[in-house]
Amino acid sequence: QQMYGCELSSDGRKGGYNQYGYDGRDFIAFGKETLTWTAADRQAQVTKRKWEAELARNQYRKNYLEEIC
Repeated sequence: QQMYGCELSSDGRKGGYNQYGYDGRDFIAFGKETLTWTAADRQAQVTKRKWEAELARNQYRKNYLEEIC
């Protein structure tokens, strides 16, 4: 299950979040400041390593959350 959202603060700054859950629990979440993923448990570590290796995709995610969204 993916959940993402966009935010526009009162001072005009744009932001957002992108995270995933599995079986009703948190699984992994994107840190747009660092372009890294935070794994919620040991099982999410494999996904974290795979997704962090995709630098261009993570840069796109950050751009999407801060500009396009």
